[in-house]
Amino acid sequence: MIELLAVVVIIAVLATLAISKFGDSKRRAYIAAMKSDLHNLALIAETRYSSEMTYVNITPPQGSAGVTLTFNGTLSGWTAAATHSALPNFTCVISSGGGVNAEPLCQ
Repeated sequence: MIELLAVVVIIAVLATLAISKFGDSKRRAYIAAMKSDLHNLALIAETRYSSEMTYVNITPPQGSAGVTLTFNGTLSGWTAAATHSALPNFTCVISSGGGVNAEPLCQ
């Protein structure tokens, strides 16, 4: 009986560790989706600038599932932000100063 109890306790501990790891994996996946969508938006903005010489009136594309993109463009620069519905109070931003290959800042 004690051996069975020990096995149950060990399984419970392993399940707790697996659940915490899985939760962090989902968070990292959400952040990766936000960053990817921002990189795509930066590419759209820079492509549009090369043809029209302005960042004004660029409509952000639909983001990945749960991701909302915002874009603010001027004649000479832009900023973009991404949020995810599963990560309240967490935002990733990127701007024209960083260029297309810049890593978005997330906090």
